Order: sequence, then structure tokens, then C-alpha cells
Amino acid sequence: MQVQTLKGFRDFLPFEARKRDYVISTLKKVFQLYGFEPLETPAIEYEEILTGKYGDEGDQLMYKFQDKGERKVALRYDQTVPLARVISQYQNDLPLPFKRYQMQNVWRAENTQKGRYREFLQCDADIVGSYSPTSDAEIISLAITSLKELGFKKFKILINDRMLFTNLPNLGINDEEVPMFVRAIDKLKKIGREKVIEELVRNGIDSQKASYTLDTLENEKPTQRINDILEALEKMKVDKKFIEFLPTLARGLNYYTGMIFEVEIDGYDTGSVAGGGRYDNLIGIFAGKDVPAVGFAFGFDRLMEAMEEFKLFPSELPSTKILVTNTNNYAPTIVNTLREEGINTELYLDEKDLEKQLKYADKKRIPYVLILNEDKFLLKDMTTGKQETLTLEQVVEKFK
Repeated sequence: MQVQTLKGFRDFLPFEARKRDYVISTLKKVFQLYGFEPLETPAIEYEEILTGKYGDEGDQLMYKFQDKGERKVALRYDQTVPLARVISQYQNDLPLPFKRYQMQNVWRAENTQKGRYREFLQCDADIVGSYSPTSDAEIISLAITSLKELGFKKFKILINDRMLFTNLPNLGINDEEVPMFVRAIDKLKKIGREKVIEELVRNGIDSQKASYTLDTLENEKPTQRINDILEALEKMKVDKKFIEFLPTLARGLNYYTGMIFEVEIDGYDTGSVAGGGRYDNLIGIFAGKDVPAVGFAFGFDRLMEAMEEFKLFPSELPSTKILVTNTNNYAPTIVNTLREEGINTELYLDEKDLEKQLKYADKKRIPYVLILNEDKFLLKDMTTGKQETLTLEQVVEKFK
């Protein structure tokens, strides 16, 4: 038996899990501040619900299998398609516009690399049922506020309109070549102009035509829709320094129909930490009628990695504040008193010598130990080693 996790899958021990909880709770507060409500969906969907919505690459990376009832099913690849299924299934029960956030795991059978795993948490926020550019602006504002609340100061929202690509046939790229061209330019920032043109040539596009089309696209101006979104953001008092129009931004997923964006953090070179856009046709596949939608997702692991890199986690995360030593009969009563005052307190469970209890607190990174002697309370600071004699009331006052 191999006692280890599968490649691309991870355990999160308490210290790391507390950091994840901190980011999740911070994002939830911001999402709720904007009026978004929580949604949860199953890990497994019918295969036909998920396939054909992400392009060829998405279908290849999806975990698919047959269950015991010989039904074809698949693990959730993202949270947008399940949202589309929910809107269709409960369309008479949900008020539109419907603003939801969702924080659950997704699965992709891809090659692992830094910041990329086979099971990972996504944090989505979407607005369903509104064509208004204000809804696009609200999504972008939400992303900016979330990043600022987590402590990031220098980042860019790269924004574009997929409608720009409808002009590609006028530039010599035929309808069949458009998807391939879009997939290639989506890699422009990652692999550079020369490699993109090489890829286009390999796929049968003349190098001169590829270069001309790319030049033309790079010099495109914002569409009217983008200008309307920027105007809405201005009314929301969103600082323009965070937003940059990038006409070659493509995003690989097939379901985007209008505004798209990605978030890049200055100094973090692994890649974008969030992305999203407008997808007005996806829900209609399930609902049988057009339902507009716009949203985005944070790549949670990259967000965590960037926060580590820039040292944005608080020095103290919610955890046990005090270990009470089990050295006399009154220890459980003291622990109960501290807990009733809202102080995170742990009682050492075995009656062992004091040295072992101090080592236990040190290994768990518990910052203080309350040592119970017969007639006094000794509070030991595990960081400095300093001890002070206090009454129980003084201990409560110190930590409340």
C-alpha cells in the first residue's frame, strides 16, 4: 500500500488550512457585500451536461466514467456550466437577475505544474439575467475590491470584447480558422508573438497573413460595449489605474460572447489569478431560451501562492490562543470559563509532566500556555519565553 496522495491532489494540514480559510472568509464577505448569494452543486454531473461546452481541450481534460448504474457521468470541470444547469432547472424559483457565488472543488486531468493541480478550489461569482453593461462593471468592481481586501495593491484587469474577433474574416481569416486563431493568440503573453505566428503557420495560415492580422488586432480600439462598461466603472468610482484594454486577450473557453477579462498581479509571474467574462448563449443551451450572464472565477491556488509571495497573510490567523496545562483538578473548569468568554482554548488531555505539555504547545504553534499551580496562574508566552503571574480575570481581559 502506497501511503501518499495521487499526483495533482493534496492534503492541507492545519496551518495551511487556516490560511485557506482566511482567504475564503475574506472573499465571502466581499461577495456578500455586493449582494451575491451562496450556491452549491454536486461534484458529479451527467457527462452530457458538461461535454461540448469547453472546447476540445476541456473535453479531453475532463474526468469521465460510468457509475454503478452504468450512467455516463463526469466530475465538475468548472462551476459555470453547473450554474447554467441550475438556472434552467430552477428557472421558476430564482429571481432574475440572480447573483451567486460558489466556492467548491473542480477536477481536471492535466499535467501538473507550479500553481496547477488536478483537484483545486474555484471561487466564482456570476450575475445571470442582465444584459446591462452595469452588470459587467459590477463583476469587475467585485474582483478589484476582493483583491484590495486581500491586501494586493498593484494588479491589472486586462479587458477585451470577444466581438472584436467577429471581424477576423474581413482580415483574411476564414470562419473555420477563427477558433484556431483565437486559441493561438490566447497564448500571446505566455509564448510571445514569434511563437504564436509559428503556431498559426503550422495550422496552415500564411505567415504574412498571420502577421498582418495580428498587427491589425493589436491596434484595435475598445468596442462601444467596452466603453459603456468603463463608463459604468467610472460611476462606481473604480480607479482606472487597475484597468487596461488588451485587444489580443482571447480566453480559451468557447462559451464567451462579449466582454472578457483576466487579472494579473504585478510581480507574480506564474500567470493570471482570475478570469471571466460574458456568456449570453450558454444557459440557453439548457433553458431553451436566451439568458444573459456574466461572471468570473479566482484561481484559488494562484491567489494563495501570490499572497505567500507578497507576505499578505496576517501574522496571527484564527487558531487556539491558549493551552491550559492539565496539572490540577481545576483545569477543565478554567478551560470552560475561558471558552465562555469567546477565547479559543485547548485543554491538554493527558496528565503528563509540564515539559511534554510545553513541547506540545510549541509543535502546534499555540502562542500561550496557562500553567496551573495550586494557588496561581502562570501565563507563558511561547514566542518570547516570558512568564507572568495573573489572576483568571486578568487572563480573560488580556485575550478578549
